[in-house]
Amino acid sequence: MLRSTPLGISNTYASSDPQSPITNSIPASPSELCIKSLVVIPSLTPLLSKMLLTHRLAVFLPVWLFLSEVGAKVPRVAHPGSKQAKYLASKRPPTTTAQVSGSFTGAGWSASAPEVSAPYTNVWQELSNDEAADVIAFLHNQTDLNLTAAADAGSWDNSIIRVEILTPNKTDVLPFVDNNQPEPGRWARAAIWVGATIEPYVIEYQIGPLPISSDSVLTSLDWLTTKGTTYQRNYDADEDLTSEFMYNVSSSVQDIVTDLLNGTASGSDDDDLDIWGIDPLWHPTPDTTVQWVTFWRIPSSIFDGETLMPQGLYFEVNTTGRDPSGWSVIGWLYRDVYYNSTESFRAAWEAGELEKSTLNLEGPWIGSDYRGPTTKVGENSTMWASEKAPPVMVPPSGEDGIRYKVDVDNKYVEWMDFSFYVAFRRDSGVRLFDIRYRGERIVYELGLDEALAHYAGNDPVQSGTAYLDTYYGFGPYAFELLAGYDCPTYATFLNSTFHADEVSTTHPNSICLFENDQGYLIQRHSDDAYVASTKNIAFTVRSASTVGNYDYNFDYTFYLDGTIEIVVRASGYIQSAHYYGNDDYGYHIHSGLSGSMHDHVLTFKADIDILGTSNSFANHTVAPVTASYPWSHGMERSTMKLFRSYLDNEDNAKLFWPGNAHSMFMVVNKDAPNEFGEPRGYRIMPSKGSGMHATIQNSSNLLNSMNFATHALYVTKQKDTEPRASNANNDYDTANPVVDFAAFFDGESLDQEDLVVWFNLGMHHVPHTGDLPNTVFTTAQGSMLILPHNYLLHDPSRDSRQTVRIDYNDSGVQAVHTFGADFSNGLVNLSSVVPDFWAYRGDIDVRKFPYDPQHPYNDTESIV
Repeated sequence: MLRSTPLGISNTYASSDPQSPITNSIPASPSELCIKSLVVIPSLTPLLSKMLLTHRLAVFLPVWLFLSEVGAKVPRVAHPGSKQAKYLASKRPPTTTAQVSGSFTGAGWSASAPEVSAPYTNVWQELSNDEAADVIAFLHNQTDLNLTAAADAGSWDNSIIRVEILTPNKTDVLPFVDNNQPEPGRWARAAIWVGATIEPYVIEYQIGPLPISSDSVLTSLDWLTTKGTTYQRNYDADEDLTSEFMYNVSSSVQDIVTDLLNGTASGSDDDDLDIWGIDPLWHPTPDTTVQWVTFWRIPSSIFDGETLMPQGLYFEVNTTGRDPSGWSVIGWLYRDVYYNSTESFRAAWEAGELEKSTLNLEGPWIGSDYRGPTTKVGENSTMWASEKAPPVMVPPSGEDGIRYKVDVDNKYVEWMDFSFYVAFRRDSGVRLFDIRYRGERIVYELGLDEALAHYAGNDPVQSGTAYLDTYYGFGPYAFELLAGYDCPTYATFLNSTFHADEVSTTHPNSICLFENDQGYLIQRHSDDAYVASTKNIAFTVRSASTVGNYDYNFDYTFYLDGTIEIVVRASGYIQSAHYYGNDDYGYHIHSGLSGSMHDHVLTFKADIDILGTSNSFANHTVAPVTASYPWSHGMERSTMKLFRSYLDNEDNAKLFWPGNAHSMFMVVNKDAPNEFGEPRGYRIMPSKGSGMHATIQNSSNLLNSMNFATHALYVTKQKDTEPRASNANNDYDTANPVVDFAAFFDGESLDQEDLVVWFNLGMHHVPHTGDLPNTVFTTAQGSMLILPHNYLLHDPSRDSRQTVRIDYNDSGVQAVHTFGADFSNGLVNLSSVVPDFWAYRGDIDVRKFPYDPQHPYNDTESIV
């Protein structure tokens, strides 16, 4: 039940239907203290600002707490405007516009795909900048919310974290796209940070219909949760105060830190060390908040390899509540020895009992630049002629050779027999909707839902780290793709936009579309009279997100045979551990470094519709048997058979991939068999890296917030109230998540129902020396295939003209059949496919409140 509050809102609220009125109110916490006005002392420097708490009243400097999602946490991604972000940015060398010796540039070339008009409006598309500005203004007009402009807000204010499109319900969209019914109403959703209370929290609302008018209302989003409310406590609301407290703790033992770690961590500009630790925070009791943190060496070069330089000294603090005077140090850990107080730690040091560990120090080894055979790591390299330009992909006939069409405004794409819409979300990045093959919808929605990175170790920081990456968001870190490297230079690039902290941020060229040859044939056969082959040409939608230390590359690839492949790859810097007594948790990979073992589990949603929404989930298993036959003269033979079954309800729909890959899982329409009586369908099949799930069960860190990662594959009945397997705010209170995926499984029938498949990709990553300086895409990847199964009566790639048959005999080639295909001709200007690296832009930000469209600015300095 929602709690009452002095900030109550008496608007009409909605349940599962935005038009269905119920009443509700903004919740507050027990012992509510609403602070509506704050005394600000601007003359105090950020370092010297202190929180003075008298009868729970605050005097402090306002700080910018948010990036694109939610308030303060101990971050692996620094929030722009926070002390940590400014501090880390100040430690980097200044950037210049001078061309670096040995670099090169070219004319560059970006394709303009032929235009096409989308058959209907992209109802899933993110809010426009003007829509976001109107929604933000509307929220500020709701006086009971007591909002402060984000640019001026501090941790004790209420402010807007983000606004975005509220994805329309599938049951509202299908009549529009299939039966020419009215377009569903457009609504926004907003996350509000409520800091003006002793127990701060985040809460979400829906706003609509759009555009904003006298009919628009602010309504509850509780119907999109499993716990009945979007209210989510934030137990680490005062990020800068927490950071200051940690630095004060370090300063109190600065002589020890300097002796053991050869550096300082005081919060000053000349520090050598940074302090951060576990995520999420721990709650030994419901009313207690505990953090473990450790020291990391800050790089002085442009390379942000801080996560490669842990120093091996840890301390534990109690940060319960918002009054730093009540916070305390619980203990210290060094070389696997725990000291239950600062005094006992100091006594051991003064007694000479602390043997120094090997430090992880900065050097060329953390950089990703070319090294070559003249360096120690490259001394055995034989990469002959690597300086010469490698083969490049070029489209024949320039733009005239592009074989796909794009409606840029609606982000609608057509390629060969496929069509689909592209959408973009702050939490999960790229999503695809209404994927059709030969005019029939096969997938209503396809996209990432959550990404887990769960670590393990014998130190408390690695043991206490389990990132839920939608908290940080894939959208805010989906920066501009690098033409010629991330994507072919001839790719078509799309922008993406998200709206956070009352700023609309556009990432130019952050999504690319391209067609390319896969480098192997999709079909071939030969005998003594002919050879026949078909090129394997595919179409890819690609994006990349740098979430802290890791870079995730996402591909949605479409093939001529009707297959869709979903690929995720990981690169970037590993988060490592200090090497001491942890051989059971990773390899010794550098002087004082252990490759901290962890699991990546990325959960995808695939709402598959086969000839309508009435579908079943089939399991066809190949199994060994002994059997006799009329012709076997009574003798049993060892053989195998195909066994067919269906999942009957959700209770049986948490699945693992069978050993030896002996089962085939597919979504079929039992009511629409082909002419041979076989149900038409699409199969779900692991490809690269195979399907996987989390190794750790019943996580001590994530509690009820990782139920999407316990199995490899899930099937549920589609519900408008269950659109996501997780929620970005789950990370605040993992014992009480906003969305608990386990609650989706309530025994409902899966027989000829609208089904959703949730599958996991990822890797069990035990970093080795080859992960230095960065993990490589070649091994850190996983993919899933969604492929036709008895869907058509033949291999549809036979309909591609990119096929050749050569007839020959002893006398030589007798005939060449090219089936009317055109061949490349003319000259290629290779300089046109050299990317112009100096055109790279990064971000384009425009503040939305107060709305000033003439004030764009760039901000790409805030990633740790």
